[in-house]
Amino acid sequence: MDVSLTLWVLTIVGLCALIGTDFFVGRKPHEVTLKEAGTWTIIWIVLAGLFGVGLLIWGDGQASGEFFAGYVTEKSLSVDNLFIFVIIMSKFAVPVQYQARVLMVGVLIALVMRAAFIAAGAALIASFSWVFYIFGAFLIYTAWKLIQEAKGDDEEEEWEENRLLKLVERRFAATDKYHGTKLFITENGKRLMTPMLIVMLAIGTTDLLFALDSIPAIFGLTQDPYIVFTANAFALMGLRQLYFLIGGLLKKLVHLSYGLSAILGFIGVKLVLHALHENGVHVPEISTAISLSVIGGVLVITTITSLRASRRLEAEKKEEQPAEAGQPGKGED
Repeated sequence: MDVSLTLWVLTIVGLCALIGTDFFVGRKPHEVTLKEAGTWTIIWIVLAGLFGVGLLIWGDGQASGEFFAGYVTEKSLSVDNLFIFVIIMSKFAVPVQYQARVLMVGVLIALVMRAAFIAAGAALIASFSWVFYIFGAFLIYTAWKLIQEAKGDDEEEEWEENRLLKLVERRFAATDKYHGTKLFITENGKRLMTPMLIVMLAIGTTDLLFALDSIPAIFGLTQDPYIVFTANAFALMGLRQLYFLIGGLLKKLVHLSYGLSAILGFIGVKLVLHALHENGVHVPEISTAISLSVIGGVLVITTITSLRASRRLEAEKKEEQPAEAGQPGKGED
């Protein structure tokens, strides 16, 4: 898809306007309700759908299909990111009324850094076709690693500060108390960094680590930088509301890792086949329609099996509780 500089500028301006509107509406620190989160989640999904339809009308069917495949993939991978976001919020004890602001700024940091990552990836692909082999092998390895982690112990996932965050904390003196939404305060003539800035950087830089698999994944579906960027932007911008909407449901998605591993493995194979095809080897290529069908099908199956497994576990716990309550104590006959 040929994208002019004018269209790039208009798209970025439009996205900035949407982000500004979102920020203006939620500028006052408050606890986000399910109704608010649900409303904004629907708005962002509808906007992404309209953008995809716009590509179909003013672009072509392939561009639209690639956008939807990329958007669904990025959205599903971002749900997995929410597990870490919950842990980060808990670790830094972020007050409920400030969590929306933290997520918004953190996501903006992630979007800017991902844009640089996408530009670098596009430049590599344009210059070296063998990069497809690396991306494909990396995704297949990541898929295998996800399965291994899913088979491991059901211990709570841990989060460790990355090097950039540790460097910032060493460079600037910090206070251990929140001071509203302020990032810096002056105390006894000394400028101190607040936990608000630290947790924002934690969200943004941690998301960049997740981009190591999500960006190669979407490049496996399309090599168009415009579609890669817009799919990432729409997926990320709705992430804040999704955090509050499905935060309590995350633990119920017990099979999510298996679903994501299947998607990443599938795209990894697709990338390898594409690389072989580019090198003149006669191998079948996987179309965008098939990719979208596989990704959507895996997510639907994963969600259904996860909810069934969660209900079964809850039912088993309820059955065990009365039995434990009826057991005699040590001093009873």
